[in-house]
Amino acid sequence: MPRADIRTAAAAEELATVHAIRREVFIVEQGVPEDEEWDELDATSVHLLALDEDGAPLGTARLIHGPEALAIAGRPGTVLLGRLAVLKPGRGTGLGAALVRAVEEAGRAHGGTEMELHAQVQALGFYERLGYAAHGPEYLDGGIPHRTMTRALTP
Repeated sequence: MPRADIRTAAAAEELATVHAIRREVFIVEQGVPEDEEWDELDATSVHLLALDEDGAPLGTARLIHGPEALAIAGRPGTVLLGRLAVLKPGRGTGLGAALVRAVEEAGRAHGGTEMELHAQVQALGFYERLGYAAHGPEYLDGGIPHRTMTRALTP
């Protein structure tokens, strides 16, 4: 994998970059309706941003934790990984897996003992290779088939 700096996006310009990545991947490339991409969870989530060695954006992911995670998952100790997006230059490099692991680390830091995610069906194999197991039926999210997946977060 090319060197990538994965950091928590906190400054306004970093969060704008996170949104630009998500816009490109989800709205432009995948056709997710804009009003379904942006939600109230962005305000309370931890956003991770991956940059290449020159500072160019490569990808992003978010961690939902606390009361918001409990409301979605319904299980204490469960945190959620979402909005994993890698731009074309970062695809096939291992960056997606590195972002997943970074979100898992952030989830542990927020007291998480289990990670839940809602995977596009075409990405199930990617997450299975990272130790996630699918549960329940397929459902549509943003017009794309998804399944819920979980993995224990061991220290």
